[in-house]
Amino acid sequence: MSSALLPCVVLASAAQAEAARCLALTATQTIYAGDIVFAVDNAMAAPDSDAMVVLLGDIVIGFYRLDYPTATFGKQGVDRRTATLRAFALDVAWQGRGLGLPTLAACCADLTQRHPERVLLALNVHAANTIAVQLYRRAGFVDSGERMRGGRGGPQYLMLRALGVGQWAP
Repeated sequence: MSSALLPCVVLASAAQAEAARCLALTATQTIYAGDIVFAVDNAMAAPDSDAMVVLLGDIVIGFYRLDYPTATFGKQGVDRRTATLRAFALDVAWQGRGLGLPTLAACCADLTQRHPERVLLALNVHAANTIAVQLYRRAGFVDSGERMRGGRGGPQYLMLRALGVGQWAP
């Protein structure tokens, strides 16, 4: 994949957030990632979150949010060196094109650059979402061994990724 076709990630502007609200997700994605409109609106309003869009050129092809925890995450105490990744989703039209891994690489690189004090990225992924689990493993996330109760999607794994080291590069 040439660099011209690699996705980039940016803090969502108002116009980009509006485009992210219109992303098409499959029913299964919605079970795992949640309602995209709620995720965008909630991240845009939360002072301890970044609403992030995934761009391919000028086209918004995905969304995720980064949270900077001020409360306990799983069994682990508050660690201001940790960020959490939530609501990661690419529009259905852009799935299956090999964009997930470079998007996660861009996410990690962006987070490291903007928040060098953050050294760990955490996420919960539904155990039944095997495609996402495989993607996160390929992107350098490791299973912490901790299991979280899940909502409609069932139990979740807590996965962790060190930032600033071992970054995947195209």
